[in-house]
Amino acid sequence: MTLRQTFLPVGRRFLLGSCGLLCLMLVAWMPGAPTIAPALADGDVVGPVPAALPGAPALPSEVRAKLIKALAARGADYVPRTSNLHTDGRPKYTNRLLLEPSPYLRQHAHNPVNWFPWGDEAFAEARRLGRPILVSIGYSTCHWCHVMEEETFDVESSAEYLNAHFIAIKVDRESRPDIDTIYMSALHAMGQRGGWPLNVFVTPDAKPFYGGTYFPPEDRAGRPGFMTILRRIQRELDENPEAIEQNADRLVARLETSLAGASADASHEIDSAPLDLARERYETRADKTWGGIGSRTKFPSSLPIRFLLREHRRTQESASLALASVTLERMAAGGIHDHLGGGFHRYSTDPRWLIPHFEIMLYDNALLALAYTEASQLTGRDDFEQIARGILDYVLREMTSPEGAFYSATDADSLDTTGEAHEGWFFTWTPVEIEAALGVDRAPAFIAYYGVTPKGNVEGRSILHSWRSDVTVAEEIGISTSELHLTLNAARAELRKTRALRAPPLRDDKIIVAWNGLMISALARSGFALDEPRYVDAARRAADFIQNRMHSEGRLQRIYLDGEASGPAFLDDYTFLIAGLLDLFEADANPRWLANALALERVLDAYYLDVQRGGYFRTPNDEAVVIVREKRVSDGAIPSGSSVQAANLLRLAAFTGDDAYLEKMRQLFAGVIDQIQKDPTSLSELLLTLSDQLAGTREVVIVAPAEGGDLEAMLRPLRERFVPNRVLAVTREGKEMAAMVDLVPLVESKRALSGRVTAYVCENRVCSYPTSDPKILAQQLSVIGPLAPSEELHGP
Repeated sequence: MTLRQTFLPVGRRFLLGSCGLLCLMLVAWMPGAPTIAPALADGDVVGPVPAALPGAPALPSEVRAKLIKALAARGADYVPRTSNLHTDGRPKYTNRLLLEPSPYLRQHAHNPVNWFPWGDEAFAEARRLGRPILVSIGYSTCHWCHVMEEETFDVESSAEYLNAHFIAIKVDRESRPDIDTIYMSALHAMGQRGGWPLNVFVTPDAKPFYGGTYFPPEDRAGRPGFMTILRRIQRELDENPEAIEQNADRLVARLETSLAGASADASHEIDSAPLDLARERYETRADKTWGGIGSRTKFPSSLPIRFLLREHRRTQESASLALASVTLERMAAGGIHDHLGGGFHRYSTDPRWLIPHFEIMLYDNALLALAYTEASQLTGRDDFEQIARGILDYVLREMTSPEGAFYSATDADSLDTTGEAHEGWFFTWTPVEIEAALGVDRAPAFIAYYGVTPKGNVEGRSILHSWRSDVTVAEEIGISTSELHLTLNAARAELRKTRALRAPPLRDDKIIVAWNGLMISALARSGFALDEPRYVDAARRAADFIQNRMHSEGRLQRIYLDGEASGPAFLDDYTFLIAGLLDLFEADANPRWLANALALERVLDAYYLDVQRGGYFRTPNDEAVVIVREKRVSDGAIPSGSSVQAANLLRLAAFTGDDAYLEKMRQLFAGVIDQIQKDPTSLSELLLTLSDQLAGTREVVIVAPAEGGDLEAMLRPLRERFVPNRVLAVTREGKEMAAMVDLVPLVESKRALSGRVTAYVCENRVCSYPTSDPKILAQQLSVIGPLAPSEELHGP
């Protein structure tokens, strides 16, 4: 089910974060006195779109005409997502968000709030009326965004007050991550915790002065409600204008300092000290029993598995591998893992990974697929490989568009059999439901293995989890472990069919370049490592889709939805896609992927590179700046574009032999020298590149004869072994090699010696002895540190 236009009553309520006015900073403006409209009675004759929303000025005639046309185009089957309906089912209210492509903005299109999208019109209206602005930021699968919509934004009384005293702007953080980061940073600067929905009050020139996350509709448990906040802001505007205006300016100055990036000194070399400090801190903070980091809420990204795997390989330090392994095991066994579908939910609300927040995000699953694949390579463990396959199969089955690109997310909420929405209902079970689906013979094994009980663990329902061993469960029910495995495999398939008959969570069908880049990487790398051609083929299809459908005038468009691509694209769109194309080149050896990556790199350098201080800006140089042109370097649930770009530059230098890429990488590192030395865990993705560089970047070339040769035998050591510090070019003598030489000069002069597939392992274009023996290749790949060159063979 895609994002539908129905209003979902929310079955579970929680209070999160702090909304106090401790750091309230306000700016005064002359109040306007617009003509306002009252709320509509059900019998009012208003036509398909009312002339004005409650408490708001009349809609401009041209805007209203567009809304009438857009609403008519929805057709007779259109079900508005709102509780404010006429008796015939028509929406009482329609606002500008109906005209927007974002699914999240469209969710609010029938609120009585006079919402504007982010843009010049909203700020001009704020200046005209002399009003502050509410910038409300969220995303389509955000549970607490839905809660606040239902409790506040879809309520006529609160909307009327908001419309009469403020300008209201809705922002989709997935479409505009730059705006989200600016205002989330402002919230942190005010001393408050972040989260979504993010609600920030700003001046008509976009300067933030107060904010919070979820606001309850009324005062609750000692915290002010939304209406209390609005009235306090109005009072402060009247009583404390000048002093608070100065505070707002000081806040903006802090943002300019913190987000613009530091000056770079590329002469300073970074050694292994940040890696050692990061390992020490992760090992100190980690939960040794359940894995991950956190005593309550746990995110998979809080403990960077891929960093720990690299550091174990580089240093042979056992604690890193132990910590990575227990985390991967516990996550796979917990409720954060969808044991029927294969994907992973966004985070766990408890330290045991049992009770998740049930959103499923494309980026989480791309990054986890990579982590499980790399862990299977390093350890040889089949269970890690199976989890990686389960994730990727889930994405291909349930998150892939007909054209081959990948959707963004699914919601936390889903409808029960009565039509009421509950968080996670789709994924939970009762013993009765399982017995009805599997029968009394097969159900006991599944119930025992996956911890299903009559009491359950969420509202009388059980979240599947596999904390008990197969041996224990098999002995308990009196069967062999092999019989148990067969029973569980069949039961999972049957229950997945049964679950498919339920109303699924909403799916956000936005196609985002950056997140697709992450999934292209996951599919290409895993497809190569697991020797699974259909994963590589899926990566090809997605890459082709972006190339053919998400470019305009030579530049990327970040979003594709309903047959149209729209921008702007950001740093991470370019860097994540470049990384995916490099991974795809290594997986299928087609030089067009490398050529496409190099073309994107040229665009990136033209529009995003800081030519004066090094590093990369998040936004292009021809887009309007929101307060400050940000250089994001810190990594979170999604890696920063800068961190991924560091890896891209290292790889591009190895492929092309162009040291200009290395110089840009050194400048990027130089810009974060203080941060990486003092707080290396905030740069967890960037640490991967540092670890790979210190392990010694390997340039691997595999050359097959023009015809024949056992190419697979020579690829097997690269598939089976965890060698993250390498680039790979595979070619055949003749036309294939001639087509690749211009892109990868290193392949020039390489030959398939004696007519056999030959491997060359090089560093800085200096190579070890070529070999046609897979065992010798494996030995060469296992060397950590500087590569001992051959005295007889040197690269160009």
